[in-house]
Amino acid sequence: MIATLLLKPKVTKLKVNVELHFWVMIMFNLNNRVSLITGAGSKDGIGFATARIFLEAGSKVFITSTSERIFDRVQELRDQFDVNLIEGYVADLTVKNEVDGLILEITKKFGNIDILVNNAGMTQIGVDQPSRKFQELTADDWDYGIDINLKSTFLVTKGVLPLMKKIKFGRIINIASVTGPIVGINGSTVYSAAKAGMLGLTRSLAIEEGNNGITVNCIGPGWIKTASSSEEEITAGKHTPVGRPGTPGEIGYTVLFLASDESSYLTGQLIVVDGGNTIQEYKVELNS
Repeated sequence: MIATLLLKPKVTKLKVNVELHFWVMIMFNLNNRVSLITGAGSKDGIGFATARIFLEAGSKVFITSTSERIFDRVQELRDQFDVNLIEGYVADLTVKNEVDGLILEITKKFGNIDILVNNAGMTQIGVDQPSRKFQELTADDWDYGIDINLKSTFLVTKGVLPLMKKIKFGRIINIASVTGPIVGINGSTVYSAAKAGMLGLTRSLAIEEGNNGITVNCIGPGWIKTASSSEEEITAGKHTPVGRPGTPGEIGYTVLFLASDESSYLTGQLIVVDGGNTIQEYKVELNS
């Protein structure tokens, strides 16, 4: 016994991380599941990070965005995984006919949709839509913000839901924000309203579809460092209790849990992933 203990190899941090990653994927495996992840066009965004994590967990994945860059993301993933597991599609998810075309394409390729991640919203390539205070908003500003953040979620969910009800299984994960459901930001009235609406949709739909084996949950990211993050947002992230902005992968692993069989008794909830930012009274250090 003593000799065995003395000869036991040293456990490195790298080995621990690899083993932990292995067991996470065993526990939360998505083998034989088909997942639709919207808003995955940015290589530094939450959608693309989630797609990679889902592929690692064994899911077939269909990703979408409003521009042709989605096919760059598809190729990057095909370079790492089985080419038959990943597909992409260009669609404006605020237009019902384009959503219908997306869902038809997925069912033709993969047969069904088990998991939906509504991540599209916030920004759109080729559209300059600066933040404005409420008094400065036009009706067009309001419609645009509600459409890309909330109407898109409504249309895609509406299209996918019958497929889930047919098989008595589904996981719907809506990527909202802490802005709206929990806190507000000066100049972000439309975004706040849309994300709060997403939480309301989540809770009502969870009640309606719980007996069909479908769970519906919301994630509220805090300051997450993505390609669209401003310097001010990155600085704000450094003032969280954790002391840094979050990463898209940290949101992605939360999505993975909510998409897994292990989350079957969790529905209608908002999971806040913000480094503890919303629990603190003071957001900056105060001189004593």
